[in-house]
Amino acid sequence: MTTIDMHESGELPSAWVPTLRRLLDDAFDGEFSDHDWEHCLGGQHVVARDGEELLCHAALVPRTLEIDGHEWRCGYVEGVATAAPVQGRGLGSTVMRRIGQMIDHDFEIGGLSTERPAFYESLGWELWHGPTFVRRGPRLVRTEDEDGGVMVLRAGPSRSVDLSAPIACHERPGDDW
Repeated sequence: MTTIDMHESGELPSAWVPTLRRLLDDAFDGEFSDHDWEHCLGGQHVVARDGEELLCHAALVPRTLEIDGHEWRCGYVEGVATAAPVQGRGLGSTVMRRIGQMIDHDFEIGGLSTERPAFYESLGWELWHGPTFVRRGPRLVRTEDEDGGVMVLRAGPSRSVDLSAPIACHERPGDDW
């Protein structure tokens, strides 16, 4: 029987951490870095499991997104992965629907960066059409390589944001987006 658990980063069972890292490493074909793991920390984790077997994971961390000069409290999604043997069974969708509920309840907008937009579009996420930037102190630096890969889940007051406006995140170690 599949169970969906939610844990703050600091409350993740310690035995789960290496298993979650392996799940993410496998899902990202070894391209999941230590910085990527750090980006998953500091928020909440939604985990699907069958008994002690961890099957699916997504993290939701607080960030600020700037859209057309306005700052929005963002729930940013990191580390979405489903174990290969159970892909296609709806676990990723179930976990991401829970993430969407959390965004709707606790944030003004959701954000993520992906190379698989179709999966997220099926769950109500929208592709960002405007130019992307990263804020480095007072400067905005263009991140053209992120254009077409940033998605948002509009919630509450952000339902009226213009998807073609400029969008920026704050810099961080590793990938900014």
